[in-house]
Amino acid sequence: MPFSSLKDKLSSKNYTVSFGEVVKINATVITATGLKVSISDMVKIISNDTGQETVGMVTEIDGRTFYITPFSFVEGFCSGDRVFLNSTGLNIPIGESLLGRVVDPFMRPIDDKGNINNSTLSPIIKAPISAMKRGMIDEVFSVGVKSIDGLLTCGKGQKLGIFAGSGVGKSTLMGMIVRGSEAPIKVVALIGERGREVPEFIQKNLGGNLENTVIIVATSDDSPLMRKYGAFAAMSVAEYFKDKGLDVLFIMDSVTRFAMAQREIGLALGEPPTSKGYPPSSLTLLPQLMERAGKEEGKGSITAFFTVLIEGDDMSDPIADQSRSILDGHIVLSREMTDFGIYPPVHILNSASRVMNDIISQEHFQAVIKFRRYYTLLKENEVLIRIGAYTKGTDSELDAAMSKKEDMEKFISQGSNIQTNFADTSAELISLMQD
Repeated sequence: MPFSSLKDKLSSKNYTVSFGEVVKINATVITATGLKVSISDMVKIISNDTGQETVGMVTEIDGRTFYITPFSFVEGFCSGDRVFLNSTGLNIPIGESLLGRVVDPFMRPIDDKGNINNSTLSPIIKAPISAMKRGMIDEVFSVGVKSIDGLLTCGKGQKLGIFAGSGVGKSTLMGMIVRGSEAPIKVVALIGERGREVPEFIQKNLGGNLENTVIIVATSDDSPLMRKYGAFAAMSVAEYFKDKGLDVLFIMDSVTRFAMAQREIGLALGEPPTSKGYPPSSLTLLPQLMERAGKEEGKGSITAFFTVLIEGDDMSDPIADQSRSILDGHIVLSREMTDFGIYPPVHILNSASRVMNDIISQEHFQAVIKFRRYYTLLKENEVLIRIGAYTKGTDSELDAAMSKKEDMEKFISQGSNIQTNFADTSAELISLMQD
């Protein structure tokens, strides 16, 4: 090729790399200018002094100035450091090789079992299933826990919340559900929890068995952005297997830590605080995550359990309140029941499954109604019975409830290493409630 032609060809293209410049840094946000970016673009910040690098996401744009929320801490960076556009949006590698592994939100292994090679890239932010493409929830999803299978029956594609205060037994119940469920694929997201709880959950609650299970971890010492997008990344993993026609169990612990991460990001960007300091974006983020679970026509399903930490056992907490309005049911764990030695401490009267009536037999449904009625009678008259003020024969229905009290408590109590199947649980409940 003649030199003049090569020169013309090279001059027709721009081979320079565009970069911006950091103009301000605080503990959670980096302010930069000099690049044309969009919301959710990924950028790389490189220190001029040390060559240190970090990745962040564009979360706000104000004219020519844009704000970056970093995925790591900002120590070591200063004004004048260069900012490069890394990619548009955040994509993660997903594939079958994730099964049996413990990874971070970028799908990088943290279990010292070697690299994970996945060729499929998937965006972590996706639109929820279209309302008209959602399949009807008409099949039982057994979790192997009698109090849930029998009295709060879950369906394939249902979204439920597990509401509990600290130290009541959320992790133990999560482990029982993961081990006892019939789902061929299980995705567990541990978001914002203590680092100590990760190996403890795997060894103690799952017995070290990660067969057909993926665990995505973003601990409390990770940046708010890692905690926020760790939940979305875990949902993308569940969607990958759902799109292959598989039924997926998705468990996330906890929604509260996820919302707190968005609270940190929102307040740093100047959003106004509302109830308990949560900015509006914390509440609008919940349906964006939760509505991605469900059953889709022609594909598989994602049956989701989201744990919600109730501070001070206050069910009017804004995150708990918003979660209950989005989910298809709620399981409330009671500190009072743990005091009585009933595990798992599922408070039957405060809990509900919104699809149960559509997926169980009429005989089973009548047994559930009778159980709840007897349980309510026992609770209402508990003091009278304990002090001996109730005379047997005064109320025949209460007499019947008292005669079954021991068997009812035995039914809702279950050892953490015991799994049951739905047919046996249903038959046991129907037999228990027969006169």
